Amino acid sequence: MNELVSIIVINWNGLRWLADCFSSLAKQECQNFEIIFVDNASSDESVAWVKKNYPKTKILINKQNLGFSDANNVGYKAAKGKYVLFLNNDTRVTKTFLSELVKVLESDKKIGGAQSKILLMDHPDTHDSVGAFFTVTGFLYHYGFGKKDIPKYDKQIDLYTAKGACMMFKREVLKKIEVDGNILDPSYFAYFEETDMCHRVWLAGYRIVYAYTSVIYHKMGATSSSMNNAFIQYHSFKNRINSYLKNLGTVQLIKTMPIHLLFCEFFSLISLMRGKFTLALSIQKAFIWNVSVLGQTMHERRYIQNTIRKISDQELWKKMLKKPRLLYYWYLSKGAAGYEEEI
Repeated sequence: MNELVSIIVINWNGLRWLADCFSSLAKQECQNFEIIFVDNASSDESVAWVKKNYPKTKILINKQNLGFSDANNVGYKAAKGKYVLFLNNDTRVTKTFLSELVKVLESDKKIGGAQSKILLMDHPDTHDSVGAFFTVTGFLYHYGFGKKDIPKYDKQIDLYTAKGACMMFKREVLKKIEVDGNILDPSYFAYFEETDMCHRVWLAGYRIVYAYTSVIYHKMGATSSSMNNAFIQYHSFKNRINSYLKNLGTVQLIKTMPIHLLFCEFFSLISLMRGKFTLALSIQKAFIWNVSVLGQTMHERRYIQNTIRKISDQELWKKMLKKPRLLYYWYLSKGAAGYEEEI
């Protein structure tokens, strides 16, 4: 592997995870990489630890917590590599994961991005997620979520969206999908930001694949565990709606958005009936936010549809649209791991 890889690691009070992450990166079979450590105004000793133990790391310190999206924009703008890898700080990587990702990206000029096989750190025989697909409801079909690592998952497949815990892209592809100079929407503090970006990669005419030979382990939910569920769901719902308003073609938007909003209201009602008032309210706040920024959203939509888009929705959904049974959405509201997959 001769080409430089820029590895962007976002951190917010993640000191307890850094030893595993950095020590495993140091053991990589291929060493032609730079680490860009972007700290989101941590109050722990994360920055001091990195400076002391890995002094060659490029450290960028934000004055406030910018969230996952904009912090990655900061790291991306400082990256020098031909390939850009987004890696969570709560991961441990295998020694060949990097070279395997590069191998997959170099195998086809139309492959713009790839996701590693992401297994759970606490249950190494179990998948975090193999990636996700689009559904007619607008909610994602999370393939392999919580499933045992069996031979079924050892094949390269195309993904609508990679999981942000470990995904690599060709830098030349990312340049083509920038919107207002950013690859991730800075208004997405957390959640659905990688899906929004991956959607644009597909629209630009590139593929995203699951690179099963590249293996990492993830402490799932390490950062989000410090956030309350209403906060998480607010950002998840607002960002999903906003992403579709920007990225879907007119016909697909007319087909998808009414169904999606109906399902959103259903989840809000279920939350209300369960006595989770703040959760139900967070979904309504997600609607209000999207109305308040509609002008900016339409500005971004025009740019994406007129400049970035190279393929039709019809062509994209031939590969990326899945139609799970209604039972899937029940499991999705509870975590989705118990659903029997049909793919």
